[in-house]
Amino acid sequence: MIETNRLKIYAASKEQMEAFIAIQNVSVLKEAFTEMLNGCLARPDQWEWYAIWMIELKDGTHIGELCFKGIDELSSTEIGYGISDSFQGCGYATEAVIAITAWAFEQNVVSCINAEVEKDNISSIRVLEKSGFKSIGRSGEEGPIYSKYKVKCEKYRIGEILE
Repeated sequence: MIETNRLKIYAASKEQMEAFIAIQNVSVLKEAFTEMLNGCLARPDQWEWYAIWMIELKDGTHIGELCFKGIDELSSTEIGYGISDSFQGCGYATEAVIAITAWAFEQNVVSCINAEVEKDNISSIRVLEKSGFKSIGRSGEEGPIYSKYKVKCEKYRIGEILE
């Protein structure tokens, strides 16, 4: 479990994930969360990198979720997150993203964390920027890609030399 000043963040167990999936009303979310559970079951030794991470206030109130999307051959992962509407605008997403990226880099298995965000999702872009992510000037399926590297490197970025 990761604890911040206001939050508890933890990777859900199989039972917690199954119960969470069962109550989902939005089919896209239900499919995504089911895919995460299947990733956990297929790779139990990498559970945290496929699990639904629950975001709760210190009093146990569930306010959102986040996830990683596995680890690729370049030691990078992608993060996704969401905060329930009634808890948005309070800095919880930024607090959670900062905490989970710090945790991920401490594990010594990833060197880069990416996030794709819809170009019109200004709030999510601000969360990423406040959490130390930078736009890499490319887009993925969901929109612009933002990245945060474990080791800050001013001169080089994967695959290219910066002038």
